[in-house]
Amino acid sequence: MAWLVSHGNVIASAEVAGSRRERGKGLLGKDSFEGAFVIPQCKWVHTVRMRFPIDVAYVDEQNVVVKTERLNRHRVGAPVRHATWVVEAEAGAFARWGLRVGDPIELRL
Repeated sequence: MAWLVSHGNVIASAEVAGSRRERGKGLLGKDSFEGAFVIPQCKWVHTVRMRFPIDVAYVDEQNVVVKTERLNRHRVGAPVRHATWVVEAEAGAFARWGLRVGDPIELRL
C-alpha cells in the first residue's frame, strides 16, 4: 500500500501499477475505486471499456501536478508533454481531496 501526499497531508491511499500487465489493465473491470491508481512513466491514459468516468492528474518530474482532467467513459486523453507519471481516481475525487494544477504531490511507499 502506498499513499499520495500533498502539502504534507495524506490525501489518498494509492495502488501503484508495478508491472506491464497492471499498467495495461489499470481500472478496467472495476465498478468503482476508492483511493488512487498511480501509473509511473506515463504521459496519457484512456477510458475505453471503463465502467465509470475518472479524474486524471498528470505529474511532472518535480512532482507537481501540471494538468488535471475528467475523462468520461470510452475516451482517449491526449499525451501531456511534461508528465512523467499519472494519478487516476474516480470522477469527483480530486474535488474532495482539493487536488489542483500546481499542487506538489508525492507517492510514499
